[in-house]
Amino acid sequence: MFVRSLAIGVSAAALMVGGAQAADLIIPTTPEPIYAPAGFDWEGLYVGARLGGQFTGANAYAGSTASTTYGVIGAAVGVNFIPMDPVLLGVEVTGDYNWNNTATSTSEFFANLRAGAIVTDNALIYALGGVGFQNNGTATESVYQLGGGVEFAVNNVVTVRGEIVGQGDFSSVGADSFFESTKATVGVFYHF
Repeated sequence: MFVRSLAIGVSAAALMVGGAQAADLIIPTTPEPIYAPAGFDWEGLYVGARLGGQFTGANAYAGSTASTTYGVIGAAVGVNFIPMDPVLLGVEVTGDYNWNNTATSTSEFFANLRAGAIVTDNALIYALGGVGFQNNGTATESVYQLGGGVEFAVNNVVTVRGEIVGQGDFSSVGADSFFESTKATVGVFYHF
């Protein structure tokens, strides 16, 4: 009888210990919140196309015809960095083809630096400066540009941009203005 009582007691103790351990495995937890970033992610690589016009002044700009309006079609590739909120820094390369109703046409290529501020989750304002060259088919000349623009996010990968820049060449021949032309463009950009 003693052995039977001892066996029942040991079995009961083993069952109670197993039940207690099984109960310890169920730990109530609060689910982690899902993080959804607010607004557009401006950082990273982008590519886009743009259209616009270039307006040269009385002082001819790097082989352009003086006092002429050109149509502009071009492309841009760049990358943005956000070192601290809301500051944006970027590097961009642009290439444009300029034409008018006469036989003159030119091509321009620029390497630009951008510095801006993210004013809302989906809007950016920026300043731009760059150097490059213009070719009119017979001659190539070094040029620069300074200006700025605004950019708005349409969805989570596409933006639209309006930009205006003043342009000049490094020539000191004759009556040389600092800005010898103005270029205004509107573009659509895809952000990777």
